[in-house]
Amino acid sequence: MVNAGLKRVQHILLSPTCVLCAGKGQSGGVDLCVSCAIELPTNFNACAQCGEQLAGSSAALLCGACLRKPPRFQSTHCAYRYSYPIDHLIRALKYHDRLTHARVLGELLAQSLACLRSEPWPEMLIPVPLAESRYRERGFNQASEVAEQLQNRLAIPVRADLLERKHVTREQAGLDRAGRRRNVRNAFAMCAPLSAKHVAIVDDVVTTGSTVNEIARVLKRAGAETIEVWAVARASR
Repeated sequence: MVNAGLKRVQHILLSPTCVLCAGKGQSGGVDLCVSCAIELPTNFNACAQCGEQLAGSSAALLCGACLRKPPRFQSTHCAYRYSYPIDHLIRALKYHDRLTHARVLGELLAQSLACLRSEPWPEMLIPVPLAESRYRERGFNQASEVAEQLQNRLAIPVRADLLERKHVTREQAGLDRAGRRRNVRNAFAMCAPLSAKHVAIVDDVVTTGSTVNEIARVLKRAGAETIEVWAVARASR
């Protein structure tokens, strides 16, 4: 009751402000105005398994890459395409410490999931981990920040303590598809037992899917049976 009261007072005193145009945010508390929210590049008509945008009109279709070599995860939900202004918000979060953007991006992803989902929810959310050195340098993990927003909105627990990145990898940006696969091979390991059979890997951006595919391999070996990938955005191959 106290928390609810504080949130109401905060909403009255500190009304949401759009992070893109500085206009008045939406009444639900999202720091985006209605006009900017309408312009966001939604990722409709995407491959149901990897989230890659398709030219067809059915979201139940699979892309050629997934038909030839299916990934280790069953499905992907990327709410937006990695283009302006979503790419601007994500880069500002990751490289300029704009943690307020994590709240916006997490809320947008949660809204997208809640509107479209008909299947049972995963038992837990597992954010893509950062290497310890990179975490110390950045001070936060953007995937964990987004996952925390999903937990608040969808009431699904976040377990950031189950998976670790064993060694520092190169930044995936700038690497080709084969290079991304080599870069993350054997980069992750379980550091605690996995008690869930149905999980979702959470990240900010999916590009080729190499990172989440490697994590899915580790989670399957740990006992996961159904693995989803949830991300704010999907970059084009």
